[in-house]
Amino acid sequence: MEPLFDYVGHFGRFQAYIYFTSIFQAVSCGIHYLASVFMAVTPKFICNLPGNITTVLLPNSSASGIGNLWEAWISSKDPIVFQLENGDIWEVNQCSRFKREGTLDLVYAYEGNKTMFSCSDGYLYDPTNLDSSIVTDWDLVCDQEWLAKLVQPTFMFGVLIGAVIFGDIADRVGRRPIMWFTSTCQFVFGVAVAFTFNYYSFVIMRFFLAMVSSGYLVVVFVYVTEYVGIKARTWASMHVHAAFAVGVMVVALVGFLVRTWWIYQIILSLTTLPFIFCCWTLPETPFWLHSQGKYKEVEKIITKMERWNKVKKAPCKLSDLCTVLNDTNDEGKEVSSVKKHNVFDLFHNWSFARRTISVWLIWFTGSFGYYVFALNSVNLGGNEYLNLFLTGAVEIPSYIVACIGMDKLGRRNTLAPFLILSAVICGVIMIIPQDYSTIIVVISMAGKFSIGVAFGLIYLYTAELYPTIVR
Repeated sequence: MEPLFDYVGHFGRFQAYIYFTSIFQAVSCGIHYLASVFMAVTPKFICNLPGNITTVLLPNSSASGIGNLWEAWISSKDPIVFQLENGDIWEVNQCSRFKREGTLDLVYAYEGNKTMFSCSDGYLYDPTNLDSSIVTDWDLVCDQEWLAKLVQPTFMFGVLIGAVIFGDIADRVGRRPIMWFTSTCQFVFGVAVAFTFNYYSFVIMRFFLAMVSSGYLVVVFVYVTEYVGIKARTWASMHVHAAFAVGVMVVALVGFLVRTWWIYQIILSLTTLPFIFCCWTLPETPFWLHSQGKYKEVEKIITKMERWNKVKKAPCKLSDLCTVLNDTNDEGKEVSSVKKHNVFDLFHNWSFARRTISVWLIWFTGSFGYYVFALNSVNLGGNEYLNLFLTGAVEIPSYIVACIGMDKLGRRNTLAPFLILSAVICGVIMIIPQDYSTIIVVISMAGKFSIGVAFGLIYLYTAELYPTIVR
């Protein structure tokens, strides 16, 4: 159906409306994919004590209360000595505490008898940089630390399931219904996450949120690709990812301004509302309708595109733009002449199988590298909010470079060098001493730029390698 765009325009007013309306919701996808970096933050913490604290001793200082403790406590390996109102003296670590026996002398070094106790009174957390996170609310530290680390993997598992399920359903029922459903569910599950009452309900809601976010992101890419002509397709499809990158920057900004995790989650979820109010105006793609033999609906969309794009050419029939099969029988009733397809079409011959396996390997590499650089940005040192913001900001010029490279060098010749470069940068980061945090941040941003080129490109490359019926 490519001749359609030669007739109505490759990126006219109609396509511009479709495009910018659709990719707005991709901002929300970027938000939810990276939101956990500030919801699952683990601040400095120690075991709580069974009484009111009067004096605090550190290796090189002392204080009359816990308020000044966190800034002075440099190494979590050093225990902190507390004296309570009743005179008891405790040595406290992050995951254990010891009560000194037979002494009232308040000194830091003590070699006498101690009784070990578990952290049955909970934990004290450093409130300097945040008011609450899921870690502080549900004490996901020490022997429960693995639960906090499981938050993002379970989300990404939901991304996997959602991409498979909604991608397949979109092929069967159309792109538009899936976009409606997934965007509405993004809002519902996004808000529901903020009101979860324990860790397990939080993970379950986040899993469903991941499914619908992934479903929307996969389907919207195909959706806009099928509405934009080949002359504008490279730039239009690549900048779907720019909207995702804007979402990453929004996470950094809201995380900096809002330090309570459930309020932060609600604010991030509200970005979906504008799209929900206008998504019902989006039509189905003519490519999908044509593949299903729904030619009358295709003609209606073409008529609408002619009107919006102010086409001055003489009107033409659908049969002039693409192949139209006879979809009526002798009695004038519609019959289905469309062959049903499934995932095995990706392997229906050796050429397709080799192509599919290669694409899967590149997707794995690109996804792995992309999220390593993105999720690890808050652990690089320096200002974690600025690091995450830069991680999103550096993506936008990477997509411009990718577009120029694809136009000048082609898809493969642009993809391969940047995949190799991102791998080299990963190796370089590993050998840089941790003390050089500024250098690590700069090189990490270069790595994010490189993998951004490759990861953004593979979406378009994949779409162009397969026909509509298996795309």
